[in-house]
Amino acid sequence: MTLNIIATAKQVLDPEAPITAYRLDNEAKRISADPARNIPPVINGFDENAVEAALLVKEAVGDAKVTVLSAGSSFAMDVMKKALSMGSDEMVLVQDPELEGVSDSAVTAKVLHAAIKKIGDFDLIVAGRQASDWDNAQVPLGLAELFGIPCISFARKVEVRDGLVLCERVIATGYEVVSAPLPAVVTVSNELGQPRYPTLRNIMAAARKQPTIYSVGDIGIGPDDLATKVTIQDLFIPEKQSQCEFIEGDDPADAGRKLALALREAKLI
Repeated sequence: MTLNIIATAKQVLDPEAPITAYRLDNEAKRISADPARNIPPVINGFDENAVEAALLVKEAVGDAKVTVLSAGSSFAMDVMKKALSMGSDEMVLVQDPELEGVSDSAVTAKVLHAAIKKIGDFDLIVAGRQASDWDNAQVPLGLAELFGIPCISFARKVEVRDGLVLCERVIATGYEVVSAPLPAVVTVSNELGQPRYPTLRNIMAAARKQPTIYSVGDIGIGPDDLATKVTIQDLFIPEKQSQCEFIEGDDPADAGRKLALALREAKLI
């Protein structure tokens, strides 16, 4: 029986681009790319790790299918097709203007949940541990809750065996080995390793593939489902302030003594 794997992948602003390449709209509570800089978006780095994990499972199992899923208001197809170029079988995109500016993890989870139900049967959902834009790390957990299935987070290795998903889960002191019955959700960390580079053959194959595109209406999502429960109160670039005081003395020993006294007065020592 074919193992059906869903790998979620989010299109994000390039976190490696300089801060001057982006504009902060405090009124709309949104960060956008400066169109004059022409810097394309990218697939979230942790999601590339998730796609790699899905492909490794497929290679180990043999009879498996990897479907990449994403949701947003618009997509750069050349960017999103990288997941196909890596070796994924299919791509499903929920593309709708109603998703413009949606940053509520609960709403995103509902949209992906409805899309996966539209896709059909699945055995494993693999996602990045978090996205580089908001760093919430909540959507995969929301998916697991909506489906009523187990979730393993921070995986550095993923295997499927005898109806179970087995993972090496990253912890502060190393890793632990945990398992869960399928179907399940697994979030993948960068400790999994560098995602593979797309081959020329896969790039050419991906160019011929057309993603399946749904609107929110196609998957049964209505206005009530898109009602956000999270309000961004403020969005700003932190101001960095620093003060420097030079401690002088008659000689290095005197300067050191005065420095110690100053630190004590400041209650730093």
